[in-house]
Amino acid sequence: MFSNPDLYKFIFGRLTLDQIPYHEPILVVTFIGVAVGGIAVLGLLTYFRLWGFLWKEWFTSIDHKKIGIMYIVLALIMLLRGFSDALLMRMQQAIAFNGSDGYLPPHHYDQIFTAHGVIMIFFVAMPFVTGLMNLVVPLQIGARDVSFPFLNNFSFWMTTAGAIVIMISLFIGEFAKTGWLAYPPLSGIAYSPDVGVDYYIWGLQVAGIGTTLSGINLIATIVKMRAPGMTFMKMPVFTWTSLCTNILIVASFPILTATLALLTLDRYVGTNFFTNDLGGNPMMYVNLIWIWGHPEVYILVLPAFGVFSEVVATFCGKRLFGYASMVYATCVIMILSYLVWLHHFFTMGSGASVNSFFGITTMIISIPTGAKMFNWLFTMYRGRIRYEVPMLWTVGFMVTFVIGGMTGVMLAVPPADFVLHNSLFLIAHFHNVIIGGVLFGMFAGVNYWFPKAFGFKLDPFWGKMSFWFWQIGFWFAFMPLYILGLMGVTRRVSQFDDPSLQIYFVIAAFGAVLIAIGIASFLIQLAVSFMKREELRDHTGDPWNGRTLEWSTSSPPPAYNFAFTPIVYDHDAWWDMKNRGYKRPTEGFIPIHMPKNTGTGIILGILSIGFAFGMIWYMWWLAAITFVAMIAITIGHTFNYKRDFYIPADEVVKTEGERTKLLAGQV
Repeated sequence: MFSNPDLYKFIFGRLTLDQIPYHEPILVVTFIGVAVGGIAVLGLLTYFRLWGFLWKEWFTSIDHKKIGIMYIVLALIMLLRGFSDALLMRMQQAIAFNGSDGYLPPHHYDQIFTAHGVIMIFFVAMPFVTGLMNLVVPLQIGARDVSFPFLNNFSFWMTTAGAIVIMISLFIGEFAKTGWLAYPPLSGIAYSPDVGVDYYIWGLQVAGIGTTLSGINLIATIVKMRAPGMTFMKMPVFTWTSLCTNILIVASFPILTATLALLTLDRYVGTNFFTNDLGGNPMMYVNLIWIWGHPEVYILVLPAFGVFSEVVATFCGKRLFGYASMVYATCVIMILSYLVWLHHFFTMGSGASVNSFFGITTMIISIPTGAKMFNWLFTMYRGRIRYEVPMLWTVGFMVTFVIGGMTGVMLAVPPADFVLHNSLFLIAHFHNVIIGGVLFGMFAGVNYWFPKAFGFKLDPFWGKMSFWFWQIGFWFAFMPLYILGLMGVTRRVSQFDDPSLQIYFVIAAFGAVLIAIGIASFLIQLAVSFMKREELRDHTGDPWNGRTLEWSTSSPPPAYNFAFTPIVYDHDAWWDMKNRGYKRPTEGFIPIHMPKNTGTGIILGILSIGFAFGMIWYMWWLAAITFVAMIAITIGHTFNYKRDFYIPADEVVKTEGERTKLLAGQV
């Protein structure tokens, strides 16, 4: 049928049987495991007839709470993939000594360390952060949903589609061998003529659309949908950090989109934006990618700072120390994050004056971060501290992050950075900040708000097991890398000649195994908690004695969040309402209409996967058909979307007198 090579090329582009990595034993075993696991999951869903339930209640939902939970589920799934790559790398480095090449060929190792970075940043940390913001922010500001509920669903499925595109590269073709930022000329067509960089480009472009739209949505929600009385300086700190985070997203992700578009033109059309020929310059790419990349670091860590602020105030039984300074510090970090990007490449030869400016701004940005640390410490001072699982993650963060911050200030000094830049010291610093800041913050947030989402707590024993294995495993995994970096051992290397270095890599691999046990403990915590949910259920709706508005509604909240729009007088809104004698009303509700669920988001996500696959493999017909279909469905959705309006709270509580009685707890 395909004896005509032109017909074959038209239909399949550059996809051939040789692109299936059946000659790689690790990938074959992985594929068999994924296939068996996938078939088992599909079989269980079919046996218990859950497909209809999942489609109606989850996949097509526009409820911000369910979308937030789905983001977190996506992050956990991708965490398993991304961390498995980390384990493979650590094991390879631990055994590749004394003439041994290890078990990973260099081209496979390069794909793994690229995929590890891409997955952990874009598809673990970002969905974790976005999921928590989606789940909590509307509840904290007294809103019934986000500003654009359908757009929220669409954003999630675009992020998921990007993750699927990256995962496809595991079994069809290969992934980029460039490092997670894909610097030219290595990512150019001359040095990477295969499909790896194309998977990278289109996976990130698809997911980036979802992230950008989610940022717009949450900014509109926070600015326009706050409850009466909630001025900006009465917003909870987590909402403040979410607002600053989403401003950074909207300002920086279009830069990433444009940068990858220029790289796409270099690869597909033959332009020369990032080559040394015909007027291009690879360093332009490095500047652009880090103008996005450094705000991205704060996009990840600012929401974690917000989580820690909520947790510390709750589990110390005190108001957060220095609320105003915490808000101003967050805003200063947001602004300064645009003035430090060049510290990622002091060694490019910009000159002493440029390096000095960016070194100084990098040191300055540590000041508001340090101010936050003191605010948390002063909140704990003379507080009645309860070392529940969220508080353990917070204390673990404070120890870990301070050390990561100090090593960051070391790297902010250009002469020191010249010595340490391309060493494992930098790897240890980066993981010190991202794991100690972002991941610890996300685990604290999941444990803290889990009863808000599901109505029962997570099991504390397995939560503490997870915390301690993560905490101890982290130090075993990364302290040896600090030492190796100071000894001059470079990063991105899969084999070593000096046998005296092996013990450090063995210790690091042992630490990675401890972290793996920590991840397993978290999964066991989830499973045990669902099995013991009646025992762990809290009927008050406020298991932690929380302070902010999300605890003022039932746990889990109804679809519409608030039947009575709350009035806010203080940034510790729920604490203030309880002191005023407020009680949750048990009668007087009337039905409140919400926007209908829609399958358009998931359909567009599936089509975007088809479009990306067509562009990656030069199947131009597939790319054209899916692109036209996406445009047509989007236009059709704008005409067919049926709007169900919210009923204002004033129609629920008919008179101001009833509202006053409600706040006084007399209803």
